Amino acid sequence: MNEKYSPLFTSWKIGNCEIKNRIVMTSMGGTSIFGWMEPNHFDEEAANFLLERAKNNVGLILPGIAPIKDMFFGRWLYQGKGKFKKLKEFMKEFHKTGAKLFVQLTAGFGRSLAINDIMVKAIHNKALGVVLKPFLDVSYLTASASATPNRWDESCISRPLTVKEIKEMVDAFAKTAKLLKEADVDGVEIHAVHEGYLLDQFTMKYTNLRTDEYGGSFENRYRFPVEIVKAIKKECGKDFPVSLRYSVISKTKGFCQGALPGEVYKEVGRDMEESEKAAKYLQDAGYDMLNCDNGTYDAWYWAHPPAYMPKNCNLEDVKHIKKFVDIPVVCAGKMDMLTAAEAVKAGEIDAMGVARQFLTDPEWITKTLNDKEDDIMPCIHCHNACFNMAHYKGVANDQSLSDNAGMARCALNPETMQSKKYKIIPAKNIKSVAVVGGGIGGMEAARVLTLRGHKAVIFEKTDKLGGVFIAAAAPEFKEADKALIAWYKKQMKDLKIEIRYNTEVKKAEDLKGFDCAIIATGSNAVKLRIKGAEKAIDACDYLLDNSKVKEKAVIVGGGLSGCEIALDLYKQGKTPVIVEMKNDLIAVKGVCLANSSYLREFFEHNNVEVHLESTVKEITDKGVVIEDKNGKKTEINADSVITSVGYRPSPLKLEGIKAYNVGDCDKVGNLRTVIWRAWDVAMKI
Repeated sequence: MNEKYSPLFTSWKIGNCEIKNRIVMTSMGGTSIFGWMEPNHFDEEAANFLLERAKNNVGLILPGIAPIKDMFFGRWLYQGKGKFKKLKEFMKEFHKTGAKLFVQLTAGFGRSLAINDIMVKAIHNKALGVVLKPFLDVSYLTASASATPNRWDESCISRPLTVKEIKEMVDAFAKTAKLLKEADVDGVEIHAVHEGYLLDQFTMKYTNLRTDEYGGSFENRYRFPVEIVKAIKKECGKDFPVSLRYSVISKTKGFCQGALPGEVYKEVGRDMEESEKAAKYLQDAGYDMLNCDNGTYDAWYWAHPPAYMPKNCNLEDVKHIKKFVDIPVVCAGKMDMLTAAEAVKAGEIDAMGVARQFLTDPEWITKTLNDKEDDIMPCIHCHNACFNMAHYKGVANDQSLSDNAGMARCALNPETMQSKKYKIIPAKNIKSVAVVGGGIGGMEAARVLTLRGHKAVIFEKTDKLGGVFIAAAAPEFKEADKALIAWYKKQMKDLKIEIRYNTEVKKAEDLKGFDCAIIATGSNAVKLRIKGAEKAIDACDYLLDNSKVKEKAVIVGGGLSGCEIALDLYKQGKTPVIVEMKNDLIAVKGVCLANSSYLREFFEHNNVEVHLESTVKEITDKGVVIEDKNGKKTEINADSVITSVGYRPSPLKLEGIKAYNVGDCDKVGNLRTVIWRAWDVAMKI
């Protein structure tokens, strides 16, 4: 192990609970050890997920949030005693690893609940709300400190919780914590004065307009989380550890308005001055640790940082808040090990919090300890599978039910939380498989085939591996994407997978001697059918050579690709202009709100010119002519025009050999669809 990491591998204490190292797996939606529906459900998939990470040298593990009241059917968590018995048995096995486990309990989401279409209808239609109430009480689930607009649909107003409901929740926290203690869980974490969840909505002035004992003064606004920890300590004893998920600063300008890194703004939530007071106040109330980051759902990219956010984005604020408390402080948010180790060594934080990297590679700590960092599959902060709740104008939460029910999966690692469906099973009949195309889909298929015992050979028509992902990884903010390509190249080398470069397959005869083929030939860019289309630069061509744009470029097509190109241009000091035919820049299913809201707000804050509900009618030598929804035409001058209007599958059709399509040549998508499809095919052969 790199000796510089050694401060992270020292022990520390939360109250009287000793933790073997300073790496904390923070909670992620979807990894709750309890189900949210069945009264005695114990989630075996999540239990296996947690145990595997514990075996791979994590110090402290925090499973996904466990609502103190079931989201479906409205039963209190403490009422299902059977699952606590199963948990007690699980803890016997878990503690053999030397790791500790705190169960994270949540009061709920309030106005941050990612409501879908049926929930929106239930809020607006009282009759439907009454019909759904025994199964799904939307009014209760979205209830907040005050009547405030839902983050995902501002037409839906949360109702204020009653004092009676608050008292019931406090009591439920205490009763549930006692059952967890009896099940030999090492502690609990209260969720959360953090990220704009329900408890946080009580603490912040812009979401708490109450005039009773839970609103108004500082003490009243923080009363709810204070009563919770006092009730738990009374029920479980002062030595039972209680952590608090805590956002140091809200980074919020208003409803649905976040503040970007470095932006000068007026804070409507918790600023640093209040946070200094709050941290000490919460410690004195009884909390034994602060598990910290920044942000709210209105500034979601701080708590769920996409690729565009800087590394260690919350560290400076967390380091500052530690000066005001005596209890341990953990920092999360795109943390890198070296920076975290230096901060721990300096006494500036007590541990580093890591979440999504545990989805991508469960063995990353073990590999680090064994000097095998190059073997760690990197998280690329895409949210394509772990948190793909998309929101855009006119749509609340555009997420499939299967994704809603199966969060904490990973775009890059299908085995994560899907171990029954995706697993390496040795092949009974060894086959020779030609893989046509050395992009991510082709390499992943070859890797899985090889791990199963098959003989895979990659045919790549260029002299490089990576395919279209080389272009996708080109912007300077795509460091993790570049690292992913490097990881794949090393996997090909370590697995001794034969690669035939500069070899284009055109017909089945080119694959003589192979039992079957996997086609991973990608897709072709959609071409505009307008006057002057030949003057445009394709998105991939630009990304591979950004010198093509001198000063100003019109990007035809928003979406994720077009917006990332515009961001790349802006960061180079050039002037992007985006023309998008839809009513929102990123009206795309599967793109997490944390990612899309950052881009929207970045362009707005930096005055990047955006034309929505507009189409390009002509590309000229001077730029473009666009037409808006009212038929008004406008000329925009630019030295370059970049098209990002989508792709069409480009499969190679072979006769005489059994072939399977993977990646974009099967269906244009993202890395999740590419990699999961590669597994689907490679597991069948």
